[in-house]
Amino acid sequence: MISFFIFLSVFLFMECVTWLTHKYVMHGLMWYFHADHHQPKYANVFERNDIFFVIFAVPSIVLFYFGVQGGMNYLFFIGLGITFYGFCYFMIHDVIIHQRFKWFKNTNNKYIIGLRKAHKVHHKHLGKEHGECFGMLFVPFKYYKI
Repeated sequence: MISFFIFLSVFLFMECVTWLTHKYVMHGLMWYFHADHHQPKYANVFERNDIFFVIFAVPSIVLFYFGVQGGMNYLFFIGLGITFYGFCYFMIHDVIIHQRFKWFKNTNNKYIIGLRKAHKVHHKHLGKEHGECFGMLFVPFKYYKI
């Protein structure tokens, strides 16, 4: 039971980490890597912005390693929470919102429509300043109104 609580807590905490990283790192110090993501069309299959998947994967891999070495201890479940959040981020951000893979093109789901609206507001700013809606799973309720 405690393992599930650790996993769930880390998963939810990752939304805060994502918001802070997106606002202050991606739109700050590491804008060079994130800038191509804010361009209207992608020139390639991959973008420089994809480096952030690797950056977030490294702590997960290290936590998995030491968590398994310690007999499936709490570190494993912290790594699992980060990894599962990363998977959800990929599915929601890259597949559902940006449709880099055309798996879920048409939807009437209010939550998904709200996510797409909030993300569109975020992407209306092509530069790193004046951004808004930096989260991924939780967005302001005003975007859920149809």
